[in-house]
Amino acid sequence: MTQDSLAILSKAASPLRSAAALQIGNARFQNALARRSQSSPPIWLMRQAGRYHKHYQALREKYSFMDLCKRPELAAEVALGPVLDFDFDAAILFSDLLFPLEALGMGLEYTDRGPQLEWRLNEQTISQLRSVEEARPHLLFQGDAVRATRERLPSSRSLIGFAGGPWTLFAYAVEGSHKGSLIESKKLIALFPRFCEVMVPLLARSIELQLNSGAELVMIFDTAAGELSPNVFKAEIVPQLRVLTEKVSFESLSKEPRSGEVFIENQHELPPGSSFRSETDSAFAHKWAQRGDGSDRFYKHRIPTGLFPEASIGYYSKGTQPAHLRHALFTDGFAGIGVDHRWDLREAFDLFPKGFVQGNFDQALLLCEPAELKRQLRGYLEPLVNHSRAGWVCGLGHGVLPDTPEDNVRILVDTVREVMQ
Repeated sequence: MTQDSLAILSKAASPLRSAAALQIGNARFQNALARRSQSSPPIWLMRQAGRYHKHYQALREKYSFMDLCKRPELAAEVALGPVLDFDFDAAILFSDLLFPLEALGMGLEYTDRGPQLEWRLNEQTISQLRSVEEARPHLLFQGDAVRATRERLPSSRSLIGFAGGPWTLFAYAVEGSHKGSLIESKKLIALFPRFCEVMVPLLARSIELQLNSGAELVMIFDTAAGELSPNVFKAEIVPQLRVLTEKVSFESLSKEPRSGEVFIENQHELPPGSSFRSETDSAFAHKWAQRGDGSDRFYKHRIPTGLFPEASIGYYSKGTQPAHLRHALFTDGFAGIGVDHRWDLREAFDLFPKGFVQGNFDQALLLCEPAELKRQLRGYLEPLVNHSRAGWVCGLGHGVLPDTPEDNVRILVDTVREVMQ
């Protein structure tokens, strides 16, 4: 390293009095997380990077689904496409709920019949699960994918990570799918706490990894939760969710505000194509960035982390009712709650007075003809116009369906922003 380089590094280590700060993250999204009032909500959709989108289809012609998830540069490309195409306010990590099962040694293959595990979980096979220490390295690719996505994502967009809920992962491990009434999973529910002894700590490490790598929020997706009665859900699932939130260690995360900052010497703008490498043991990452004019500059990147550390995890469940979620964990224990299309969103705002409320237009209605879709959207939005909706994150009841027309996704985004001005 040259003397000039050392001088720049030394200068960068001291406070930058002439620095310009560029905010990292979407203002609407951060307002919603903080429950600040605003007219237009942030918009992102579950499965917004998926089979309906030509950008994703083109990538799938060249690469396997596993490659798109496990090669960071490809995962970033998949996640970035719909944000740029549809002007979503946030990107979400492109990955899959089932990778923790693969990490625990259950094998995983993506076929024309859907994801396939090598073996099913039962009383005889549960002893075959790897330990958390053995499993954790098999999820490190998700941290690489989060970093790669944050590096390419425009600074005005937020980044979300995710993990599957313990019950949802248990059900898939037992059933091999989430179809039907999950009879085998319910029959083996006495095995669920033993499964959680290894799964819950592994999920906690995964959440920490994603937050430390640049995610502003990690969502827990519990898509099988609604198959349980409210009583069973509260008795069996809620205690494990509470343990999960308690096992996530926020001590290594920055205590700074949620929006990260890129400090740039002498108020130069970021050069095109600049990228940053984050470190899990530091709130700052340092890297040389090559300017377009050929000169070297030094940049310092503060990783986006929690507005306050405890408010970095959200929870979404499919098929649940207010009776499932009328519990202190959901009103006080998460950064916010996502609900499906079966809810009256006004009831969700009233039930969850803190943090964000995400949802919940019926994803199947995106298949309607454009004129009918616009009518349905206005019928959905108009009751909300005069209702307090601070904290709203606009989305769907579940994921975008594969046959959804791209133009209908644009109609959704445009109509929400037109009506909610």
